Amino acid sequence: MTLPRPQDFLLNTISGTRVVVRYRLENGFTDALGYLLSVTDGACTIRTRQSDVEIPLALVVAAKEVPPPPPRRGARTARE
Repeated sequence: MTLPRPQDFLLNTISGTRVVVRYRLENGFTDALGYLLSVTDGACTIRTRQSDVEIPLALVVAAKEVPPPPPRRGARTARE
């Protein structure tokens, strides 16, 4: 069984889908976790918590859909 290339997965995924993308850096790899904003033949843009990240598709080594984040916890209250 052969899996689709991560670039093909990104090109065929609907904008707004939550994804994680692993891509190559000069000294290793890193991940971008967030919502897919756009994909072209050359790059994809992921909205992470900190910023929008544009990733050249040639550097992508893995990509997949991930579930929504868990609900945020309520504020902690002081114990009596």
